[in-house]
Amino acid sequence: MDLDAYQLVHGPSWQRLDELSRRRRRTGAEADELVRLYQSAATDLSVIRSAAPDPETLMRLSQSVARARAAIAGTHEPAWRDVTGFVVVTLPAALYRIRWWTVGVMVVFLALSVTAGWWVATNPDALAAMGTPSQQQEYVDKAFASYYDPGIGFAATVWTNNAFLAALCVAFGITGIGPVWFLAQNAIQVGAIGGMMAAHDRLGIFLQLIAPHGMLELTAVFVAGAAGLRIFWAWLAPGPRPRGRALAEEGRSLFTVAIGLVGVLAVSGLIEGFVTGSGLAWWLKIVTGAVALAAFWTYTIVLGGRAVRAGHTGDLEEDRAGYVLATVG
Repeated sequence: MDLDAYQLVHGPSWQRLDELSRRRRRTGAEADELVRLYQSAATDLSVIRSAAPDPETLMRLSQSVARARAAIAGTHEPAWRDVTGFVVVTLPAALYRIRWWTVGVMVVFLALSVTAGWWVATNPDALAAMGTPSQQQEYVDKAFASYYDPGIGFAATVWTNNAFLAALCVAFGITGIGPVWFLAQNAIQVGAIGGMMAAHDRLGIFLQLIAPHGMLELTAVFVAGAAGLRIFWAWLAPGPRPRGRALAEEGRSLFTVAIGLVGVLAVSGLIEGFVTGSGLAWWLKIVTGAVALAAFWTYTIVLGGRAVRAGHTGDLEEDRAGYVLATVG
């Protein structure tokens, strides 16, 4: 197809479409004309996409069609069904697609954490680097447990801090280094504290205070790391898609994960704020954390698997994500 000739023939109707869609007020005849031109331009857009996919022309015509659609139907207003769709379809689909990345991050994180803990617990020099003997004793006897002060203020602080860190992990995923540094730092820190507690015969206290909220909180950390690394992988190995398109699609769907983790970490924060430091029996605290973790994975596997099988990826709908070029494969 001769794109220049096609533009020469249809260009005036596109310009008229832009003119009508920008008007605040239109007569009845102009409204009918707008609908007619919108339908024609949508057809032209489809023809160009399939026969002569010039990016500049596609971008300009896509914007014209989108503007006309908004003028005809009105701008999109958030509705409860959008919230429901996000919670039931979009978010679980995005989580499901990175489930094996999440498991991989979890395995490496736990291996690094256990190694760091073993090193501190068995190596006198490493243990000495954690502080003086009196400082260590003060920490394991009082400071570690007193940190978990029950209350809404503590829960809110933990939630906002963890949600911010998770978002940063996803945002800097494109670097590849950001998520690795964030995960390694946290794994070594958790392991080293556990090793110091073990060296002072307080490993049981450590696990009782970490496990109730930590099962869900650390899973959220694993998911954030997996999302960030998946974005990096989309840049490194985009497959049949152009690199820019792969990054756009994966970036949009995985920032869905970042938004969803706000809710996950809110639950974790509530457990940490009201269960971990409470006077409940230790086994009940562990059960509470285990139930929260099981609920997360059930949500991801059941709803996410159903959504992915239905063709959802966690990305925006096509009419909101913008045009894409056809690719082979």
